[in-house]
Amino acid sequence: MNVKRIGFLSFGHWQDVPGSQVRTARDALVQSIELAVAAEEVGVSGAYVRVHHFARQLASPFPLLAAMAARTRTIELGTAVIDMRYENPLYMAEEAAAADLISDGRLQLGISRGSPEPALDGAASFGYVPVEGETDADMARQHAEVFRLAIAGAAVARGNPQMGAVGGLAIQPQSSGLPDRIWWGAGTRATAVWTAEQGMNLMSSTLLTEDTGVPFDELQAEQITMFLDAWKTAGHSRDPRVSVSRSILPLIDDETRHYFGLRAQADSTDQVGPIDGAIARFGRSYIGEPDKIAAELAQDAAVREADTVLVTVPNQLGVDFNARLLESIVKDIVPALGLV
Repeated sequence: MNVKRIGFLSFGHWQDVPGSQVRTARDALVQSIELAVAAEEVGVSGAYVRVHHFARQLASPFPLLAAMAARTRTIELGTAVIDMRYENPLYMAEEAAAADLISDGRLQLGISRGSPEPALDGAASFGYVPVEGETDADMARQHAEVFRLAIAGAAVARGNPQMGAVGGLAIQPQSSGLPDRIWWGAGTRATAVWTAEQGMNLMSSTLLTEDTGVPFDELQAEQITMFLDAWKTAGHSRDPRVSVSRSILPLIDDETRHYFGLRAQADSTDQVGPIDGAIARFGRSYIGEPDKIAAELAQDAAVREADTVLVTVPNQLGVDFNARLLESIVKDIVPALGLV
């Protein structure tokens, strides 16, 4: 078992409906900060947010990450993931470096091509359109390349001699170490290999946009193995990191059983279906008593290979509810896995 860190991943949903503790965008933002604080207090290692545009979810991560950083001291802070189709890579580099400096080097930024979304050609509305002969995925990778060069200190603009600037200029500020803390969200084995070749860490979610007929955890473990092999072949000087996401819902009291008890049976197997023009495999959820979840996670092939597990949280149930779930995971499930 390689897992060393447990983090939470929040999509930051908000909706003014009965039962929701997150009615407004302000609720979603403030509660994300409060959950990061609570998670750090119970021993969680990471606080991650998902980024979606044109939806009632978290969309602009850097002000939120900076606010989280100002309220916490040790917990890693990250994204899973930022859709690079939408990003101005140089402005993003400035924001990322500033947030990383505020956090004292705790940022872990997951980036990717993004996922299906409510908007048609949403990135075009932001002013970003692939050039002729290229795809959205090509554009996302190009934006990522420029972003990574910028945070590594490459000259990305020419100096103006009239202003006393000579030669090439890098974006400011710079934050040492940030280039090694960039992750790519890979939905296939081939993309995981490309990620390793680029020298980025691997972030793999609860779905893969391919299916070979084997259980999700085995397919994801194969993805991780291919990533690690490609990393070794590339000869990078540092060790990579690998995260996987999981839906983990311990039933610890009447309230958790009320919300999730009936789902334990239905959500205990993988699901296969179309997404974004391909057949995808969605991983199962882990719902039940903590000792049962621990035994099942111990058999999860991908969890065994990853160093970080991100637990997706039902954020609309509020900070206190999710803090209790996370505390149970840290105190009841993690020790049973032999991780402490």
